[in-house]
Amino acid sequence: MSTVPELVQLLTPEGQRVEDPTHAIDLSADELRGLYRDLVLVRRWDVEATALQRQGELGLWPPLLGQEAAQVGAGHALQPGDMAFPTYREHGVAWVRGVDPLHVMSLYRGVDNGGWDPAETGLNLYTIVIPAQTLHATGYAMGVQRDGAETAVLAFLGDGATSQGELSEAMIWAASFSAPVVFFCQNNQYAISAPIERQSRVPLAHRAAGFGFPGVRVDGNDVLAVLAVTRAALTAAREGQGPTFIEAFTYRMGAHTTSDDPTRYRLAHEVEEWRRRDPIARLRTHLEQEGIADADFLAAVEAEGEELAARIRRGTIAMQPRPAVTMFDAVYAEQPPPLAAQRDEFLAYQASFEEAGR
Repeated sequence: MSTVPELVQLLTPEGQRVEDPTHAIDLSADELRGLYRDLVLVRRWDVEATALQRQGELGLWPPLLGQEAAQVGAGHALQPGDMAFPTYREHGVAWVRGVDPLHVMSLYRGVDNGGWDPAETGLNLYTIVIPAQTLHATGYAMGVQRDGAETAVLAFLGDGATSQGELSEAMIWAASFSAPVVFFCQNNQYAISAPIERQSRVPLAHRAAGFGFPGVRVDGNDVLAVLAVTRAALTAAREGQGPTFIEAFTYRMGAHTTSDDPTRYRLAHEVEEWRRRDPIARLRTHLEQEGIADADFLAAVEAEGEELAARIRRGTIAMQPRPAVTMFDAVYAEQPPPLAAQRDEFLAYQASFEEAGR
């Protein structure tokens, strides 16, 4: 069995900087402050969205509490021309790629199927089917490979997705064609209620060896390590070295979705143990210890978070359902005759209710 090193870590839970010769990274003070800002704002968005769902303003919300560093770090590793394929929880990646949070909120309010442009943002629309997006990502990567584009693709998945056949198919194709795709697995310890111990007897990063490409295990609560590891993997993909599998070892501190009750399958002391590894507190401690962030900066970020939450709340509540017929509009670039016929049939069906009411 090939060996996979222990967790790549550049920032300890106590905020101490450590070196890893294989994954070195040098960030300016402004860049470090920017990472902290993103972590805080993404969490504030997530907390507000959870509250809105509890108040009946969203149909569902999948929280990312505890996984901010994995998403923000991976998102910052992408270059403008790259494409990311998310699951349904990558709100931090959406934020880093410039997606307006309200475009994500409209999806979970049931107003549309996602309001952002993948070509403009470099972020594909959310995918609910597990793990269909890994096949989409691999196919897209094979396409840009044939186009000769020097870009890479980042496919997000959870630990539960590693138990699905679609991921194996995607990894086989990626390996066979040396596709420029990186599989980024957020191992948050639970596939809904099934713990990772019931899914795999070895670290998930070991699985890459069976497909013939590298696997890396990184501390998913360390935004610096995630950024360094993902950046290196994407660079290798752009240079024609083929795929990499990254296991970001993290923890979902909240529920799987707002319809889930995690107290039914895990103990409180486990959650508290992971709270001590909080990704935001870790980076904040480091910034304070190094004199990179002062009280004014930290207060300004908190205030910006409150402003963001207020904008998200106002914008979400103001959203109105679109006419049902618009569901036919964005299926194809050019509407084929069968779909046009279905649209006409639907309009006639709606009109029949109006006539009956006269």
